[in-house]
Amino acid sequence: MKIIVTGSLGNISKPLIETLISQRHAVTVISSDAKKKAVIENLGATAAIGLISDVAFLIHTFKGADAVYAMIPLSFTDPDLGDYLHRIAQNYVQALKKTEVQRVVLMSGWAANLIKGENIEHVFDGLKASITIMRPGSFYTNFYQSMGLIKGKGFMGKFLTLRYSGLWALLTGKTGLLMGNYGGEDRIVFVSPKDIADAVAEELVLLPEEQTIRYVGSEEMTCNEAARIIGNAVGKPWLKWVLLSDKEMMRGLKMAKVPEKLAETLVEMQSVMHSGKTLENFHRSRPKMGKVKLIDFAKEFAKVYLVS
Repeated sequence: MKIIVTGSLGNISKPLIETLISQRHAVTVISSDAKKKAVIENLGATAAIGLISDVAFLIHTFKGADAVYAMIPLSFTDPDLGDYLHRIAQNYVQALKKTEVQRVVLMSGWAANLIKGENIEHVFDGLKASITIMRPGSFYTNFYQSMGLIKGKGFMGKFLTLRYSGLWALLTGKTGLLMGNYGGEDRIVFVSPKDIADAVAEELVLLPEEQTIRYVGSEEMTCNEAARIIGNAVGKPWLKWVLLSDKEMMRGLKMAKVPEKLAETLVEMQSVMHSGKTLENFHRSRPKMGKVKLIDFAKEFAKVYLVS
């Protein structure tokens, strides 16, 4: 099959590319960074350098493809995250309609259908293509964002690093970093990007007649249980995951001068995690858990932690 992979060499896309190449598919990888062309080609894929905001580029790249893995990277430079997501989704839809690609695997989020204005899944409803929507849990790799907090404070949380007006700003609060409004004893489904990549690879070669939704997870536990696993790996077995209220998070976002609409979206995105509704949806779908457990990832995390 001729398969298009978006997401450049990201946490999901790179292992996906490697898997598809090993299965002898012809893979074209979309990347906005020309410096990654050589790396992509060394993996055995074709590099298509361009922007997913460019519909003409997408149409040219999608021509003749059997399947497309479509993902939209989050943007914290745009004050209206929902508008940005819908614009890129519409770009994909235009290109897919024009090129009549038969199979599409769309990367979404396990809380996407619970967030007002941020769910772009319905944008793809009018396509004649066979579509599977992927809803993975919380990525293991998100723990890297808390590395400085673990080193400096001895606890962790889901803090956000935002890029706005060309500057990187750490959201500040009582602890020096703003943790998210889920954590503590909240139960979460965590997932390895490798398990997501394996699931996407499986879906790309299928052709279901109706639109399907696939939840992906590797392990379920409380945030504090996850913190202990990470803590044990780095010599801090007492590690805790700090939970903030919605008001505390909103206050920190305002202190960081994040536009109000974007701040409200960020608070809502994590509030639904705290509510438990995402976990209910996951359990209702009864997905098979992936192979990579958090204790496996923690070993990789510890190696990076020790040299950082």
